[in-house]
Amino acid sequence: MKVRIINFVIALLVFGAGYVYFDVGYVPLELYEVQNMEPAQKEAYYVEKWCSASFGRREYVLLDKTRVDCYTKDYAIEFDFAHKWAESIGQSLYYSKMTNKKPAVAIILNSPDDLKYVKRIEKTKQDIKIFLIKAY
Repeated sequence: MKVRIINFVIALLVFGAGYVYFDVGYVPLELYEVQNMEPAQKEAYYVEKWCSASFGRREYVLLDKTRVDCYTKDYAIEFDFAHKWAESIGQSLYYSKMTNKKPAVAIILNSPDDLKYVKRIEKTKQDIKIFLIKAY
């Protein structure tokens, strides 16, 4: 009887934590590199502020005239507002393939609610580095 109760408690703790983490969309910010910035209307503002000359190159043009928002030593980074999460994944993976850099996205959060979009990126199980820009 004791073993069943202990197993039940363990299962409750494990699955209960999983429920909060996966279903509600909780994303612990400490897992990501988070940059706090002022709210702005355009993605270009964040690219300009975040992708400094010492960090990378802004608007790196590829042979097919597409542009990597921030091209660094290690990453091809696509910046997008959180609600455009799916588009950011596609662009990042494409830029990575075209540049032989690791894929990365810089997701601009306008509210705590936007963390649900980060959860969607995580669920794709792609090896994409996620940077978060907290703009609220």
